[in-house]
Amino acid sequence: QEQLVESGGGSVQTGGSLRLSCAAPGYISSMYCMAWFRQAPGNEREGVATINVLGVTRYADAVQGRFTISRDTAKNTHYLQMNNLKPEDTAMYYCAAERVQNVFDICEPRSSYVAHGQGVQVTVYS
Repeated sequence: QEQLVESGGGSVQTGGSLRLSCAAPGYISSMYCMAWFRQAPGNEREGVATINVLGVTRYADAVQGRFTISRDTAKNTHYLQMNNLKPEDTAMYYCAAERVQNVFDICEPRSSYVAHGQGVQVTVYS
């Protein structure tokens, strides 16, 4: 089964910005919430952001106001714009997808998903 594929990671100075992209395989249709979660070395995974079928977004408190999740349904791709990055944002970032039954379903950020990519490293240095 094809996987989601992340891109756009890298190293950036504190206060900088990065934009992550996630290309979804064909079986992931519009009836999916799209999400990002992350894992820093020695830490547990944590949910970062989600966007539902209708574009309703949810964010973890740690990134609220700095990160923006979006999706382009036509391209089957979603994005994570990360601004004002901090060293504590350093982690492996994973994109994920969760099928929903209803277009009004809202997905809260979670730390685990059945369908997710291999991850992309984001490093924020002082």
